Amino acid sequence: MIDLLKKSVLAGLGMAVVTKEKVEEALGDFVRDGKLNASDAKIMAEKIAEQGRKEFDDIGEKLAAKLREYTVRAEESAEKRLTALEQRVRVLEKNAAPPPSRAGEP
Repeated sequence: MIDLLKKSVLAGLGMAVVTKEKVEEALGDFVRDGKLNASDAKIMAEKIAEQGRKEFDDIGEKLAAKLREYTVRAEESAEKRLTALEQRVRVLEKNAAPPPSRAGEP
């Protein structure tokens, strides 16, 4: 499960890089075509990059919260199972114990 999450995050990072490159390329095309000046393109690129970072951070926070939630659930489940197993062992040990010996019996 952790490996899958790692791969997902890394894939997200890869998408962020590709997206940034594509945005810069598209803005460069607008500058070359005279539809946008270079300073405006730079400002737009920075805004888009900042928005992307904010979105990535937000997704990271949500992912961390979900991981904490799943971890707590898994720990609670494991604790319940452990408690149930301990109870079963006590019952089995009690039932398997030899009866107390009486004085004078062989």
